[in-house]
Amino acid sequence: MTPSDFIIREIKPNDNIEIAQLIRSVLIEFGAPKTGTAFEDKATDKMYETYLNLTGHYYVIEYNGKIVGGAGYAKLEGTTKNICELQKMYLLPITRGKGLGSLLIKHCLNQAKRDGFEKCYLETMPFMIAAQTLYKKNGFKNLDNPMGNTGHYSCNVWMIKDLK
Repeated sequence: MTPSDFIIREIKPNDNIEIAQLIRSVLIEFGAPKTGTAFEDKATDKMYETYLNLTGHYYVIEYNGKIVGGAGYAKLEGTTKNICELQKMYLLPITRGKGLGSLLIKHCLNQAKRDGFEKCYLETMPFMIAAQTLYKKNGFKNLDNPMGNTGHYSCNVWMIKDLK
């Protein structure tokens, strides 16, 4: 199985249940808290509808007709600056170590740049070391403080990347 066996595509209405289950299963896998994370977000159960109403997009990775990962971006809430947030990036074990995370990030950031965003912010948890390594590999740098108003108070690692 190679990265070419996987498809990155925009989310569809019938993907909601599958992507919500995927997000929650990855959070459970890593022992993440259920509060202050995407686990309890109302948007997690209605990803298609959520991204229809946001300035951004959500993409899934599909393999043999099954969703195995996803990530999106939207304007960072709580700021007037032209900054988007990389959101709800979760990958099942089948996708890891194949370069798909980087492909998905690049796909999101290229579209965000086309949409006119100048920077991309993200939040993660300190024990998600592989995710932090992936983000750094893709040009994200650590911040000392959070930005915007994401509501994810359990995510206390903050990163940003210049899209210019």
